[in-house]
This record gives sequence, structure tokens and C-alpha cells, in this order.
Amino acid sequence: MRQKSLKLALALMVSGIAFQDAGAQERINVVTSAVPFLRISPEARAGGMGETGIATSADVNSAFWNLAKTPFNESKSGVSLTYTPWLKRLGLNDVFLGSFTGYYKLDDEQALSASLRYFNLGSIQFTDNAGNLFSEGRPREWGLDLGYSRKLSDKVGLGIALRYIYSNLAAGQTIDGNTYKAGNAVAGDLSFYYNGTNENGDGFSGGATITNLGSKIGYTSDATQKDFIPANLGLGGAYSKVFDEDNKITFALDINKLLVPTAPEYNNDPALSQEERDAINADINRKYRDQSVVSSWFKSFGDAPDGFSEELKEFTVSAGAEYWYQNQFALRAGYFFEDKTKGNRKYFTVGAGIKYNVFGLNFSYIVPSGTGVNQNPLSNTLRFSLLFDLGSVAEGE
Repeated sequence: MRQKSLKLALALMVSGIAFQDAGAQERINVVTSAVPFLRISPEARAGGMGETGIATSADVNSAFWNLAKTPFNESKSGVSLTYTPWLKRLGLNDVFLGSFTGYYKLDDEQALSASLRYFNLGSIQFTDNAGNLFSEGRPREWGLDLGYSRKLSDKVGLGIALRYIYSNLAAGQTIDGNTYKAGNAVAGDLSFYYNGTNENGDGFSGGATITNLGSKIGYTSDATQKDFIPANLGLGGAYSKVFDEDNKITFALDINKLLVPTAPEYNNDPALSQEERDAINADINRKYRDQSVVSSWFKSFGDAPDGFSEELKEFTVSAGAEYWYQNQFALRAGYFFEDKTKGNRKYFTVGAGIKYNVFGLNFSYIVPSGTGVNQNPLSNTLRFSLLFDLGSVAEGE
């Protein structure tokens, strides 16, 4: 149980999940996975729009949200760098997410891309069951992506990406007889984008993504103790209205669902002895972990203990708006919603951006919510993104 508790604690810290507001009579059953840093918004434009990015207009950071948008970029190539201090509200001053991405258009219809997400969890003190400190660790995680995207027409694009994931949470540590090592996994993304805007920029766009489809990840030599990574289904839509040559506004909506099995219900029958309950729960846990990766994606739509009503609670909703003035100055706002029994992340976001020639700067901020012990641990989260367009596409290319 110590091994499971360690990974769960780190996962909850990374995700910023807050249970404080959950009703006392409602059963909390959060869908958890390994490497949850892959679920953190890695750039500031979408971060300021409530974490919407599946169907918004293409930019250099499209690879993080919907790779199929990349060929629709106006520039030949671009790069972006983002820095996000994480969980500052909890007094963690050495935890941050850094990301880098770039793309290159082979021609007007094809693009290659690469991106890196690096998550630094700061310093962690390891203790035994008695609370005695025996060592200190510096967990690190990162994911490296390579992608290819292509237009199928002037309106439709497809993208595919491969990802290598490295997670070093407690490598070299021996805790209660378990010797930990760094975890490794591989995964892939599939994405679709429909650009329904006209030549003026008015109209609807839509997209769909299936991300982090890959292997389980393990932190010990015990093959039965591997964890699911955060496979995800995302659907998005956006509507843009250009009022004149100076003013444009976009409204976006994303819906996401983790393709990860819901944690099973364990036996707590007081009529049974502790040994009997332990034996039953060990069998329940074994069946949960023994699920194949592919079958778990499909079962995730129907395995919630409370049925369909609980399945609906596992969807997160993001809504956002973006206003551009003269295509140089942007203001953004959004809202992210997660059910209180599934993590209880609920927050408003704001953001701003500036674009001048080849240079761009985006900023986003999570508006504080809650007070005292009920404060949102993600309050005051900042993101800063630098963007560079490295060349325009030649006419007729």
C-alpha cells in the first residue's frame, strides 16, 4: 500500500486536485493515472481561455492541443517557449512546468513538429511509516513528442504524433522493501481539425483528438504494479466573428474525457474479518490492474460504480473567449469545470497577448477562488509564453 500511496500523493499534487468543497454525503471517486503532468495546460493562450485549444485558430502551440491544426499556420515555421510555476498557492517555490515546441511546414499541406514538456517537482523528503526522514529526492518528468500533420483539403487536417515519456519520482529509493526506478512509456496522438472559417476569418471550426494512447508505466520491477497513463478523448468547437479589420472575437468550447478505468469499489464490510477484506480487495485490485490498455479505453465509458450518471461526471468542460484588436493585442477569459466528486477543479481564467511582427508574448492567470482550507490550490497560477514566427509561406507554395 505504501507504493500506491506514494504515487497517488504525487499525482494529486501534480494535478492540483481539491476535495475541500465536495459534499459530505457524496462519494469521491477521482479517476487517477500516472504522469498527470501531461494533463497540465502547457501554454498561455489556451490557459487564458479556460484551457480550450482543440478548435481555436492554429498557432505554434497547436501540437499541444490538436496537431492537425499545424498546416493551417500562416507562417512557414515557428517556435514557442512557456514557463509555468506550479501550485505556488501551496507555498511550493521549486515546482514548475516548462515546455518548448516548434514546427516546420514542408509545403502548404504538410508540417513536421516537435515538442518537449519538462516537469520539475522540486525537492521531496522520504520518510518511513514512523515518519522518520531517511532521504531526499528531486523528482523529474518529461515527455518528448514528434509529429506529422497534413491537410486533406482546404478545410480538413489530420495529425499523428509519437511520444516518449520519462518519469523519475523516486528512482534508487527503497521504501518498505520496494526499490523504485524511473518509469518509461511510449504513446501516440491522433487528431482531426475542420477549419470552417471563410477567407475573412468568420465561421465555425471543430476538432477531435485522442491523446496519450500508449503503454502502462511502472516504477518497480513488479510487472503487476504498472499504472495507466492519461489517455484522453477531446472534442472542441469554436466560432469566430470578424467585425472589421481591427476587431475579431472567438468563442470556444472543449469537452474532455479520460480514457482511464475508474477506481473500483473496495470491500469494507464490517461483518468480515480484516484478513477476509484484504483478500477480497487484493483480488479487486488485481483485476483492475490486469486490464489491458486497449480494453481499458473502451471500458472507461461504462465502468463507473454508480453507472451512467457517474460516467457523465467524468467529463470536464472548458469554455473561453478571445478578442483581438488589429491582430496585435489580445484579451482572453475562460472557465474550467470538473465535477466535485472527480477532482473539483473549478476556476476562471484571464489572459492577454501581444503580437508584433515575428514576436509574440502570451500571459494567463487563474483567478483566486475559495478561502482558508477551501481555497483552490491552483489560484494565482501564471503562465508565460514566448512565440516566434520564423518565416512566411511563399505564395503558391
